[in-house]
Amino acid sequence: MFTNELNRLKSIIEWRFHRHFGNNSDPVKKTARKITEPTTQEKHPQLNSLVSKHRLSWEEELVLILALAPHLNPNFLDDVFRENLKTSGDFPQLGGIRGTKFRGFLPTGETACFLLAGEDLQDRNRLQQLFSEEHPFAQHRILWLEDVSRGEPRMSGRIIINPDIVDQLLTGKVSRPRFSTDFPAEYITSELEDKDMVLSKNTRAKLQELQNWLNHQEVLMNRWNLRRWVKPGYRALFHGPPGTGKTLAATILGKNTGRDVFRIDLSMVVSKFIGETEKNLSQLFSRAQNKEWILFFDEADALFGKRTSVRDAHDKYANQEVAYLLQRIENHNGLVILASNFKSNIDEAFIRRFQSVIYFPPPTPEERFLLWKKTLPSRKGLKLPSDEELKTIAKKYEITGAGIVNVIQHCALDAISGKKSEISTLSIQKGIEREYQKEGKVF
Repeated sequence: MFTNELNRLKSIIEWRFHRHFGNNSDPVKKTARKITEPTTQEKHPQLNSLVSKHRLSWEEELVLILALAPHLNPNFLDDVFRENLKTSGDFPQLGGIRGTKFRGFLPTGETACFLLAGEDLQDRNRLQQLFSEEHPFAQHRILWLEDVSRGEPRMSGRIIINPDIVDQLLTGKVSRPRFSTDFPAEYITSELEDKDMVLSKNTRAKLQELQNWLNHQEVLMNRWNLRRWVKPGYRALFHGPPGTGKTLAATILGKNTGRDVFRIDLSMVVSKFIGETEKNLSQLFSRAQNKEWILFFDEADALFGKRTSVRDAHDKYANQEVAYLLQRIENHNGLVILASNFKSNIDEAFIRRFQSVIYFPPPTPEERFLLWKKTLPSRKGLKLPSDEELKTIAKKYEITGAGIVNVIQHCALDAISGKKSEISTLSIQKGIEREYQKEGKVF
């Protein structure tokens, strides 16, 4: 795997060493041997796909291989250096550092400049642009230079290749990130399908608009040339009472479009320490950049709530947090969904920037009847209430979809434990009474 790429990197390292460290009689030093670009057939298919997608030059491709080398063969660079450096010692021209746990050679920006430009100052200056913020490497989060201590040359920073790019090149797919403090978001999905959702016509129509954007954003931005006018990404607000299907709608949206949905754990994002909330969000959005994920902020009031009048330093800092959030969400190129029980709790600055605001109302009697019908178990031999009985229950008791699921679960467990083959109307009414008590409602 990647044998051709590593052999090519090795030949370029040897060529540079001969030119730089060879004696004056060395013919290689006198001859500016041309580095030829490999053919498509010689490239690893995953690498060729990435190179083609971002239109990388042979120099950019070489930097990518250099950054990838320690992940492919931990001893590769050390072995090549030992073979070609006849004397031991420190060679600052090579750049490179040693990791805290990985003890092999880790290339830096200086390593890349040395291999491709040697001591040619003009060429070195040109190559440093490969690590600028305007370069596709940075814009698409492919690789970048690690920050260095104040006063040290920027090129002495380690070349960091995005772990997702490593996954993509080695396995052909990007692994889902693990829930952690570095990525405070949980992958969510559902066994339910689009047909299982019971929503009002207006809510479903607006969800279809979101799905249209997910399916056709590339055509909209590029082929229809609206990139100059339309900001990247899409921002939506789901609002309505608890249990009306906001989270389920987000997961079904991901299912319908083949995208992963991540629910943000706000308890791990919001921090009382100044600057920590912004730092946590920055890591999250950076990881999600160009991934086509759906980011779902449940109970978003905690993070996107209204700004207050400034009475003290705490208020001033809280308002700065909201301003930072506004900026990050506007610049994110994917779909961000905020969910809240009350639209009025969300800061108006966010509301103005949402392309879609979708209300999830409590279900009507007709919708509740459909929910009862869909949720009741379909076990053979199990006696269930008739449609007329269910219609009466649906008309009489106001309850959300989540509440109906809880009632059915209670009734099913009651039947199983009592070895009954029936879910009766009376059992359902008792379950509804329990739900009403939980919510403090009069049964």
